[in-house]
Amino acid sequence: MAWLAAGEEYEITLDDGRVVARRSGGRQLKSLPKALRDHPEADRLRRLAEWLDRHAAACVAQVDTWMVSSLPVPSALIARVWPDEAWQSALRDMAVVGDDPDEVGFLRDVTPDGELKVVDLDGETVRLSPRTVTLPHPVLLPDLDDVRDFAAELGITQRVEQIHRATWVKPSAGHAAAATEVRDYAGGKFASRFGLAARATALGYRVSGGYATCKVRDGGRGTEASVWIGEPYWDGESETGALGWHDKDGRAVRLSEVGPVAWSEGMRMAAALYAGRTIEEGEDA
Repeated sequence: MAWLAAGEEYEITLDDGRVVARRSGGRQLKSLPKALRDHPEADRLRRLAEWLDRHAAACVAQVDTWMVSSLPVPSALIARVWPDEAWQSALRDMAVVGDDPDEVGFLRDVTPDGELKVVDLDGETVRLSPRTVTLPHPVLLPDLDDVRDFAAELGITQRVEQIHRATWVKPSAGHAAAATEVRDYAGGKFASRFGLAARATALGYRVSGGYATCKVRDGGRGTEASVWIGEPYWDGESETGALGWHDKDGRAVRLSEVGPVAWSEGMRMAAALYAGRTIEEGEDA
C-alpha cells in the first residue's frame, strides 16, 4: 500500500494490518508518533484495516460454505475474485475437482479467463477449464490419508480447514432402523448453560433455542444437525445432549438417511462441544 501524507512531517501506511509511520521520504519509524495517533488519516487507515479483516473473514467463511456443502462453483466466479488478495488467500491450495470427479488437484493459480492451474496427485501442474468446480468435503475424498501425505510433501497450507478437517465416517450398521439420535458425545458437563452456548458460538455454530446447530447441504438436500445444550435462560449447570438431524421442514431424519457430509459435520460439532466439558479430578473422577 502507498504511503499517505499525514501533516507536513510524516507519511503513514498499513503494514500487516497496523498503522506505521515514517518521516516524509525517510525510513520507517519503530512506533507511531504521539502526534499521529489521533490524526484523521491514521483513524481512516485503522477503519480500513478493520474492514479488510472483516472482508478476509467473510471470504474464508464463504469458501468454507462451498466446501462443507460441496456446491459447484462457476470457474468464471473464481477467476473474477482471484485478484483480490483475501479471496486468493482463502482459495489457494484448496483441493478442487473439475469435470472428472476422480481427478483431485490443489488450486495454485487462476487465469483471467477462468483457466485453473492445479497440482494433481502425481505432482504435475495441469490446467483445467471446467464450467464449474467443486471444493469437496474431505469425507468425500477417496484415499484421504494419501491426499494428506501428499499435501504435507508439497507444504500445502489452507486458510479453510479442508484436507486436515476432522472427519467421521458413518457406520454401515449398528443403529436401530428408526433411530434418529446419536449419544456418543452426550453428557459433557459444563458449569453453566451460558458457557456451553458461548463455546458453541466461538466455534462458529448457531445457537437457537436450546440447541447448537449447523446447516449442511448434502447430496443436494439441506440438513441441519443439532445438539441439545439446555434451556436458553437456565443459569445452572448444563450438559451436552443427543445429536440429531432435521430436514428443511424440521422433521427428524433417521440415521440411516443421514448423508456422509451431514454425518461428519454433525459429529464434528458434537465432539467439539463435548471437548470443552468440565473434567473432574481425583479418585472418584
